[in-house]
Amino acid sequence: MPARKRAAKTAKKKDSTAHLGFEAKLWLAADKLRNNMDAAEYKHVVLGLIFLKYISDAFEDHRAKLLAGEGDYAGADPEDPDEYRAENIFWVPQEARWSHLQGRAKLPTIGTDVDDAMDAIERDNPRLKGALNKNYGRADLDKHRLGELIDLIGSIELKEEAGQSKDILGRVFEYFLTQFASAEGKNGGQFYTPSCVVRLLVEMLAPTSGSRIYDPACGSGGMFVQSEKFIESHGGKLGEISVYGQESNPTTRRLAIMNLALRGIEADFGKEHADTFRNVQHPDLRADYVLANPPFNDSDWHRKDDDVRWQFGVPPKGNANFAWVQHFIHHLAPKGMAGFVLANGSMSSNQSGEGEIRKAIVEADLVDCMVALPGQLFYSTQIEVCLWFLARNKNDGKRRDRRGETLFIDARKMGSMVSRVNRELTGEDIARIADTYHLWRGDQGYVVPPSGGSKKDRLKAELRTYEDVPGFCKSATTEEIGKHGFVLTPGRYVGAEEAEDDGEPFEEKMPRLVAELNAQFAESAKLEQAIKSNLKGLGYGG
Repeated sequence: MPARKRAAKTAKKKDSTAHLGFEAKLWLAADKLRNNMDAAEYKHVVLGLIFLKYISDAFEDHRAKLLAGEGDYAGADPEDPDEYRAENIFWVPQEARWSHLQGRAKLPTIGTDVDDAMDAIERDNPRLKGALNKNYGRADLDKHRLGELIDLIGSIELKEEAGQSKDILGRVFEYFLTQFASAEGKNGGQFYTPSCVVRLLVEMLAPTSGSRIYDPACGSGGMFVQSEKFIESHGGKLGEISVYGQESNPTTRRLAIMNLALRGIEADFGKEHADTFRNVQHPDLRADYVLANPPFNDSDWHRKDDDVRWQFGVPPKGNANFAWVQHFIHHLAPKGMAGFVLANGSMSSNQSGEGEIRKAIVEADLVDCMVALPGQLFYSTQIEVCLWFLARNKNDGKRRDRRGETLFIDARKMGSMVSRVNRELTGEDIARIADTYHLWRGDQGYVVPPSGGSKKDRLKAELRTYEDVPGFCKSATTEEIGKHGFVLTPGRYVGAEEAEDDGEPFEEKMPRLVAELNAQFAESAKLEQAIKSNLKGLGYGG
């Protein structure tokens, strides 16, 4: 799609991950309009309007070219839906175009007008059927505030080049997802994984063009969006991966459809929203990459004891962690890889047979890497989490032979507090963890050299080899893991961080430290004597 290509060119000129600043201001303005509406309900009102503005902008941008009738568009009919679909642009009927709605924003019927617009878009675009919120006309939604919200979203006109506004709208959508997750707290985590965690998963797996990517607990689709961004940043093009998702929550599934449609990503979410354990939407899929953040320690899940997925043992009814792990393994292609988030307990629990399942998975040589993450990364839970990386074939011919080895990374000390209660992994943190993994597994040519470095710097970066770093990373054998009872907690393997060497010779340092210690003792003795004298002067003591 032309607009996406132009946005990609613009991204090369600027850091596309940097906040423009206006997102926060827009959020504050939109949040004021929320009044007493619950954040979980309000998000569908706001995000639905942002989506509508996006597809209308994309439509109008292409319509202008058709009207101009230049080059390939000579003689084109600007009212022919196929002219838009050919460019992967949604056809927007007259009653759904943003200019039409904004012109009616002050009318008391604006709620019904928006519902009619959503109906019309779904009618003319089968890909969006059932995905849009059509509840704007309800009596309890303040129509005056709805009109103000439409005017606010309609003010997003910050484009330096044609099509740039659509990239901005995508970023606003992503930013608002983050803010709603924070506002909703625990419930927000049902549909949102912090972007820094998603980035780390994708950077470590490094999906390639032409691959099939699967997320059976896809939430709002962030794993897919980041995978596409990764492909594009490494020279690929939009649409070069096949996306398969499943989501049990119907409203969250709608968010995922909108989130991907915003970016022109086609995805297969199955026929309906459904529980992954009761009704798999992609039963025959064998994916090249599985990316997921399933519910932590889920006790309310459906188990069928003779399920073909339980290759390594029947998971306990009270905890779905190893049901998810085995589901991921079952859907991996022969050379497939998986990266996913789980609660820390999954690395060490021996309850209800979990230890035996974990042992069987380790002995099958499927565990490629384990990463312990810092706390306070998630809005939804204070449970500490880790990342698992599995590889169906550790000798796939693309990388070095890693059979019988597992990498452990302890990243618990990383990240920076961005609020009183939340932490984020920085770009440098993500780069260090991912870089370590790629060096270890032998991804030659992946490691990114220092920005702006000389040719010598780049060559030096490319020639680096993996080394264990005490307190941070350790490559362990399956035999070593067995000696630790098949516990996969990185802290057991990486050891203690080495004290920094200040360069002072030992024969000089020891006398200095002894002298300093003696001086402290002498000072303490003087202080004690002074206290005794003062107490005696006050009539205490003998």
